[in-house]
Amino acid sequence: MTNLLNKILPRATFAKGEVALVGAGPGDPELLTVKALRFIAQAEVVIYDRLVSDEIMALLPADCERFYVGKKQAQHCVPQNNINEVLVQYAKQHKRVLRLKGGDPFIFGRGSEEAEHLLNHGISCHVLSGITAASASTTYAGIPLTHRGVSQCCTFITGHLQNDGQLVLPWQSLNNDNQTVVFYMGISAVKMISEKLIEHGRAGTTPAAIIRQGTRPDQQEFRGTLATLEQMVIEHDIKPPALIVVGDVINQLDPKHIAGGGYFQAEAIKQMPELSVG
Repeated sequence: MTNLLNKILPRATFAKGEVALVGAGPGDPELLTVKALRFIAQAEVVIYDRLVSDEIMALLPADCERFYVGKKQAQHCVPQNNINEVLVQYAKQHKRVLRLKGGDPFIFGRGSEEAEHLLNHGISCHVLSGITAASASTTYAGIPLTHRGVSQCCTFITGHLQNDGQLVLPWQSLNNDNQTVVFYMGISAVKMISEKLIEHGRAGTTPAAIIRQGTRPDQQEFRGTLATLEQMVIEHDIKPPALIVVGDVINQLDPKHIAGGGYFQAEAIKQMPELSVG
């Protein structure tokens, strides 16, 4: 494998005093990009999030300084302003600073805010895309985000409630039956998501799924309809991190062939009751 990677010439140099905003993907280390692996191997300081898996953290150099700045819904371990300042502080110490983020830095990852802050302080940075949870988790669950004749578009939405408990979204634009909608951070707002989509035209019978701990060994998928989303969360006591997926593509592939991890077996697989194989 090392010889194979050596055939891909590096296109960027991670210099001292720079910051790399690296997307670690949703958890499976095999989904890391080659470029992410190169930068991880050179890190001298890492500032990392809650959703970066232990397997990926284990790839860091042994002498790398580590700082946890993880966030849970409505619970910020370290405020974003402080994270921005920590990045600047270590870059100015002439370190190679790795900002390791779950998923992709530019998809609900606040990577652009961090990049702006660094540039405003005269610090150069790299941004390395990671596979976002909506793409990887649905693939592992056997759910295509688009399918000819079924879904011609896909929309990623943040389901994070505002401070006033409201979820202000362009609901009217989400009522297309040929559209797949994926909600990040939406478990606490599942009742509102279900009610608002139905109120604005999506049928309550529209297939819906919840994917928890996407791409990790304990990934779980729960399937039902838009009208039963809240019931699924209550019945299975579903906690974040989890994605909510709405659209007819959910039932496109027969679950009897879905072995998990993006593997589809020709021979029928015995399914567990109520939730599909993860």
